[in-house]
Amino acid sequence: MGYTRAELESYRDATIPDLVEPGVRLLFVGINPGLWTAATGTPFSRPGNRFWPALVEAGILPRLPRYAEPLSDADRSMILGAGLGVSNLVARATARADELSREELRAGAAALTERVAAWRPRAIAVVGLTAYREGFPHPKAVAGRQDDEIAGVPTWVLPNPSGLNAHDTVATLARAYAEPARAAGILL
Repeated sequence: MGYTRAELESYRDATIPDLVEPGVRLLFVGINPGLWTAATGTPFSRPGNRFWPALVEAGILPRLPRYAEPLSDADRSMILGAGLGVSNLVARATARADELSREELRAGAAALTERVAAWRPRAIAVVGLTAYREGFPHPKAVAGRQDDEIAGVPTWVLPNPSGLNAHDTVATLARAYAEPARAAGILL
């Protein structure tokens, strides 16, 4: 499944629903949907994004979902059945996260806090340090477990799996993502 630049651009400012259901144990929070994600309705769906491969390598998921397209019922059931949920700090789709304003990130952080209070996951993993720093705001935050929790839920800030983040590999992302998975009771 592929998209032309014009097709992807037609999804600018679109939103996708959160991938979450009652009983979520570990909530991953992206910055905002990319255009490919908006087109497919699947979080972290751009080919080359390392989010789903890192979850498999960490042992959080048993197999790789077909993520570059709309999720099948079987893939959705596997993800939700593992106790995972996926949301975003900001709902609107952009080509790049740096298109978001500080005000959007702060409003998104407030809205996320309300959703987390309702969902009550055991752990939260925000994948995007800069967005976390600006949204919450914690300008000196570093990667890892945070002293401040979101709605009373233990919170980690972890590397972004986008291909634009060249500092991390699937293996380093898997190690980072395993920590909140252990805290959520998904991994031993």
